[in-house]
Amino acid sequence: MDGGTAERRYNPRSADKGKHLDKLFASYGERFELITVPDITQGGAFDKAVKGVDAIEHTASPFHMKADDPAELLDPAIKGTVGMLESARRFGTSVKRIVVTSSSAAVLSELNWNDEDVKEVEEKGRAAGPAVKYCASKTLAEKAAWDFAKKYQGQIGWDLTVLNPPWVFGPTIHEVSSPDGLNTSAHIMYDAFTKPAPAAGAGLVPWVDVRDLALAHVRALQKEAAGAERIIVSAGPFLWQDWLDAAPPSERYQKGTPGAGKDAVHKIRYENGKSTRILGIEYRSMADTAAAVVADYEAKGW
Repeated sequence: MDGGTAERRYNPRSADKGKHLDKLFASYGERFELITVPDITQGGAFDKAVKGVDAIEHTASPFHMKADDPAELLDPAIKGTVGMLESARRFGTSVKRIVVTSSSAAVLSELNWNDEDVKEVEEKGRAAGPAVKYCASKTLAEKAAWDFAKKYQGQIGWDLTVLNPPWVFGPTIHEVSSPDGLNTSAHIMYDAFTKPAPAAGAGLVPWVDVRDLALAHVRALQKEAAGAERIIVSAGPFLWQDWLDAAPPSERYQKGTPGAGKDAVHKIRYENGKSTRILGIEYRSMADTAAAVVADYEAKGW
């Protein structure tokens, strides 16, 4: 955003969390403005928020593995995304670009979709697996975003960019007083460092450092070539043991079985060439991220 425009951040879950942001960005003075959106599923929720801004980063969508009814994830993901786009269409007269944070959960590659999990949720409803419900919510929300942009092409003054990250790890910037307050992905990483296998042995989809993903969001606004692009932002595959091996020496965290993952065959790898080519991302190493995560734990006294 230009130097004369206040940068707005939206917290759809709790006005109390905004107090931490006010302190964190106090040095920006009047350039930082915070508006609370209590319920992103409500029509017109973003009407006020989009006025007078020239770019939007939409990152709000629930991620947890505790949903019973799929609607707990689908409604805020889909309605929140489409509602924001509708507000931008009607009231975001100065908006030039919108960046939506989707997920690798929505993709097989940048050219296709994870339709299998959508089908499973349609067929099984509440009986679908927790991860399946989440993946379906991200797939449907992103599809809805592209459909909206296509429907109103020629009537809107902004273009759409979508970023698709996998698991996001790294030091926390939000206020959290104990490990129990960590978000889902960060909490699972904490478990890997502090609980015995199988937490450290399970292999999962690729990862990205939160700081690299943040930079990708900034550059997705700055780079003209990012317009109308779908970009996977991924540093590479991992096993939890890899993180234990990469972390600096410490008696405070488990080490699992050192080297146990070196011969692992990773079933999922994402092509990240678009993120390096268009956004210029140079991904941090696992050792860099692991060191930052452990330092964050220790700074918090965990």
